[in-house]
Amino acid sequence: MNNELRVKVAKRVAEELNDGDIINLGVGIPTLIPDYLGDKKVYLHSENGLLGMGPTPPEDEINMDLISASKKPITMDIGASLFDSSDSFVMIRGGHIDMAVLGALQIDETGEIANWAIPGKTILGVGGAMDLVAGAKKIIIASSHQAKDGSPKFVKKLTFPSSGARKVDMLVTEHAVFKFKDGGCELVEILSDISVEELRDITDANFTVNQESMNL
Repeated sequence: MNNELRVKVAKRVAEELNDGDIINLGVGIPTLIPDYLGDKKVYLHSENGLLGMGPTPPEDEINMDLISASKKPITMDIGASLFDSSDSFVMIRGGHIDMAVLGALQIDETGEIANWAIPGKTILGVGGAMDLVAGAKKIIIASSHQAKDGSPKFVKKLTFPSSGARKVDMLVTEHAVFKFKDGGCELVEILSDISVEELRDITDANFTVNQESMNL
């Protein structure tokens, strides 16, 4: 997925963030969100020990001693705080993160995700994914709709290792927005010029359509 589409997804997820929320941003598309918050007053949390992460710095102001958990250069907002990563995980495991925005390798139709390992490939480690899936109050997935080989990432059943039994609340791709509830999935918004039928063709998972929100 090209950068323009990645930004499109990041901007749509940013619309879901509420003033005053403490929000953890995962690897990939979520790292773009700090640049598209507008006037929202949220507190961005990084699991390597920062609360109050700001937007991406200009190239001439990059300090690689100040990075996110994704190893991307960041800035600090006024009032930001630094702390040990163990304290950061106390926040996550203690239920103090209002929302986690994560990337995913696969999402199944019940909202269970896989985002840390592909069978047969080198495993770098699960990192904080399992803690965030279990500990955040709300979870949004920001992802491309298909993998690089064109295969669906939104599937009936996971074939990659799960990140945890907890289900996510929402999936945002370059094509659509889905919400998960009661073990099922509902299409609530189309973000591209794709039709519902064309969306089903590139989606392995089953989903219903919210007729009211889709104005159908």
